Amino acid sequence: MDEFGINQENPYDCAFCGEENSVFVDGSGARVQQFTEDCTVCCRPNLLKLTIERDDSVNIDVEREYDA
Repeated sequence: MDEFGINQENPYDCAFCGEENSVFVDGSGARVQQFTEDCTVCCRPNLLKLTIERDDSVNIDVEREYDA
């Protein structure tokens, strides 16, 4: 897990090809958010789990949505 900030773009590495992507973390949403983002390079789906901590740091967990 990497720590980043809310209300800004945060980088993460694709779980399939390893290329860097980014996701905007909206601090007005839930403290735990889970959704799928397609990689901008290989187009495979990454399952992202964002956790906004009490100090507003952001943890990003990235997994493959499926094994390919």
